[in-house]
Amino acid sequence: MSLEAKTTLAELAYEKALKYELEYGCCPQCVLSAVQETVGIIDDSVIKASHGLSGGGALSGQGACGALTGGLVALSAKRGRDRDKLDKGRFINNFKKGQELVDRFKTEFGGVTCQELQQQFTGRTYDMWQADEYRAFDEARGEKCARATATVTKWVVEML
Repeated sequence: MSLEAKTTLAELAYEKALKYELEYGCCPQCVLSAVQETVGIIDDSVIKASHGLSGGGALSGQGACGALTGGLVALSAKRGRDRDKLDKGRFINNFKKGQELVDRFKTEFGGVTCQELQQQFTGRTYDMWQADEYRAFDEARGEKCARATATVTKWVVEML
């Protein structure tokens, strides 16, 4: 695929992920859905399985940002180790691409966990299991999480 074609796909994936995050939420599913629709490689069961990764894992805020984990899952769908190859080595190139994404994400957004991004985007963290806290977070973050989700999606498409 030409660089121009890949750039066009990456921009399309960005727009799709942005729209999905703003309309539906669940950043890892938005990343994976946009990758699926632009590049393929992701099946619906992977999108479903990523649901619990949102909000730092089960909305805890403590784990990696869901957009980042969605991006890592997308990279692994392309480069990861197949089930029948568990005994065939570590498939280190997948980890190298994943680390590249993590490093780029941390540089761009100032952290990797959901809570770190909450702090960067709003100046505080939230308990997303409390309805009033979640509403406050949703209002304070504006489009920042959606833009992070879209940016990860764009990067992943460029990396595939």
